[in-house]
Amino acid sequence: MTTFQDQAEIFGGGATELREEGSFDGSDVSSIPAFVFGEELADLADHDPRIVVLTADLASANRATDFSARHPERFFNLGIAEKGMITTAAGIASCGYVPFAATFASFSALLCAEQIRTDCAYPRMPVRIVGHHSGMSMGFYGTSHHALEDLGILRTFAELTVVCATDANHLRAVLRAAADHPGAMYIRLGRGRDPEVYADVPDITLGKAVRLQDGTDLTIIATGSEVHPALDAAAELAGEGISTRVVDMHTIAPLDVDEVLAAARETGAVLTVEEHNTTNGLGTAVAEALFAGGAPPVRFRKHGVPDEYVPVGPPAALYAAYRLDARGIAAVARELLG
Repeated sequence: MTTFQDQAEIFGGGATELREEGSFDGSDVSSIPAFVFGEELADLADHDPRIVVLTADLASANRATDFSARHPERFFNLGIAEKGMITTAAGIASCGYVPFAATFASFSALLCAEQIRTDCAYPRMPVRIVGHHSGMSMGFYGTSHHALEDLGILRTFAELTVVCATDANHLRAVLRAAADHPGAMYIRLGRGRDPEVYADVPDITLGKAVRLQDGTDLTIIATGSEVHPALDAAAELAGEGISTRVVDMHTIAPLDVDEVLAAARETGAVLTVEEHNTTNGLGTAVAEALFAGGAPPVRFRKHGVPDEYVPVGPPAALYAAYRLDARGIAAVARELLG
């Protein structure tokens, strides 16, 4: 089994994840880049003097160190003072800058909800709140460090854009799109070493989903860390003759309602998948679009973490237990179609 000191390096994104039983997923991730957050923002800042980065004593964990090394005059470590960091970012934004304020998703979204709403979203400050290590990716650290409610809380804030990055290349695209996007934004990241979905940096539009593959029997609408296992699940189902459309719903607010309604019309069954509580997350947003948007009758199921606090444990074990790996998603899809 892995030790806690090993896990500290893993969560910091600077080590190859251990392949023993009890590691994340037992896969070879040596070729998967760790967080590109700091590197990409440093590249953007080379040509955009508005970009600044703030963190709450987690520069190594989110790789903001890559930014601070190249633009030290535009990097601010606020220490363990997350609420102050968000308010400070709002003040910096009011002076014409575009600040990216990064900390663990459990701290940014849950601890700083008031500051995000009142200091950033309400006055439409161009603050980009970056919540990394979201969902259950900090499994060993327990409930205080799990972020399974952040989408549900923040998608209810008026005029706040909520986006989930899918992999390293998708994160680069999100950061590029964020530079000139109006108003405040919450960017949800995974554990840093996310399996590749996009071979190159995609051309994305915030608020517009990406249809990764088409299908006629079922649509899986996934977001963030669940997009890759959704694709693997679709491949498993294809072997059984089930044609599955897979949609990367990277923007939770505003939701791409047209893509949701198209899924209902064209496939007749919709399964949402998210590393988040099934209450008020992606699944609820899609249900609202389906049943308030005039969709035809459709088989529908929300899949994610049930309304409970998950136990402490290796993330891979948690994903398997909650059927959020490829095998589990395929099983849930069969139940929906059955």
